[in-house]
Order: sequence, then structure tokens, then C-alpha cells
Amino acid sequence: MKDPLRIGFALTGSFCTFGKIMPVIGALAARGCEITPVLSFNAALLDTRFGDAAMWRAKLVELTGREPIDTITAAEPIGPKKLFDVLVVAPCTGNTLAKLAHGITDTPVTMAVKSHLRGEKPVVIAVSTNDGLSGSAANLGALLGRRHFYFVPLRQDAPLAKPRSLVADMERLPETIDAALEGRQLQPILLAPGKG
Repeated sequence: MKDPLRIGFALTGSFCTFGKIMPVIGALAARGCEITPVLSFNAALLDTRFGDAAMWRAKLVELTGREPIDTITAAEPIGPKKLFDVLVVAPCTGNTLAKLAHGITDTPVTMAVKSHLRGEKPVVIAVSTNDGLSGSAANLGALLGRRHFYFVPLRQDAPLAKPRSLVADMERLPETIDAALEGRQLQPILLAPGKG
């Protein structure tokens, strides 16, 4: 019998996207994947109009059966212990995108990525940022050119109301993971824009 796919699933503070991520985590768990949540400090601690931190944590534990990794020290052994086959960052904020592009390791999520990359394993990024076509564009471009980073196809979610905003199509996350495990980027990366 084949071993289950081990997925590290890191969430950062694009709280408006959490509701779209939870069904994807549930679908991956239903496929038999072993999923370990990883939370940035903001994702772990901040209560927002989209839900409080304790509610999201409880939902993640319910879906995965595992307590989230939520400290830098707990994330550091991910690579040395070879805990995951693939690490997903979804949603990935512009802030986290910048830190990854510049090698800054100051949250559990950025440490998880750094540690996981030590083993030359794939990292799947699902961008969700209002400045994807402005301040974050250079960081997105930098990571697109790096080995072991794979992107969930993305689009302008509201080109008229938020002309610089980019959001990954979270429903395409499972197939992006499958492609990344084969060493290929799912195409096309750029999707037709949303309405608005």
C-alpha cells in the first residue's frame, strides 16, 4: 500500500481567503493526505471580521486531526526530519511573499519554507495580495524564477475595483500540488480576470 502524501499546509494573514481554503484542506484530507497546519503569527493570533483565531484553529484541527505548528522553533525541524513531501503556503500574503523572496525567516511559515527547502522539496504558493501588480510584483517575479517554487494559477480578482490585486484560484490547489510533485508548474499560471 502506498504511503499517504504528507502535506504541510501553511496559512498567512489573508483572512478573507480562509473560507475558501478550508474546503480544499477537507478535500485533500478526504483523498487520504496527511496534513499538518502551519500558522504565521498573524494567522494564529488575530481575530478579524472573517472569524476569530480560535475558530479557525479549531476548524483546522477538525479537518486535519493535527494541532498547527505555530512557533519558529516548532517549524525548524521540518526539513531535518523530512516531515513533508510538499509544503503549501495558502493563502500567501504579499508580506510573506516578500520575506520568501528576500530570505527573511521571522515567522513559523517562513521558517517552515526555509527548512523544507533544505531537502530540495516542492513549495506550492497560492498568492492572495492586494498589491500583486505593484509592490509585490517584483517578489512574485523573483520566486517564479526559483527552483522548487510552484504557483497555484492566479488572476486579478477584481480588476476594476482593485486593479493591482492578485488571488490564486484555490480550487486548483490540488492539481498544482500534483504537478509540483512531478517537478512541473501547472499552466497557465495567469488566468482570465474576475469580474468587478
